[in-house]
Amino acid sequence: MNKKKKSILLVDDSTTNLTLVNALLSSTYTLYTAINGIRMFQLLNNIKPDLILLDIEMPEMDGYEVLKRLKSDDATTGIPVVFLTAHGTEEHGSKSLPSGAAGYITKPFSPQLLLNTIERVLARGL
Repeated sequence: MNKKKKSILLVDDSTTNLTLVNALLSSTYTLYTAINGIRMFQLLNNIKPDLILLDIEMPEMDGYEVLKRLKSDDATTGIPVVFLTAHGTEEHGSKSLPSGAAGYITKPFSPQLLLNTIERVLARGL
């Protein structure tokens, strides 16, 4: 049985983070990357990922604005979003889930925590 890999779109302005997450996930998932929200929306014209991993602190358009735009568009509202952020404050965590995010992971993150969160979110089909 040939099972199609789930796809993940990683949006982060740090090439180090893009490289790290790509190395961690590319054997299990089809991975797409974007360095900012603008590039992410361009990619979404051609792909529909099963999950988006989204940095909060980015130039031009932060993760909250990106999520707001995703959730307001019928074509993308059903794609689950997990925030990845260096801001581990309670304020960011408490703002993420009510804004429509399916999860929240602080950087630096445990690779196992990231994998477990992705599996949990994809299994729920949020």
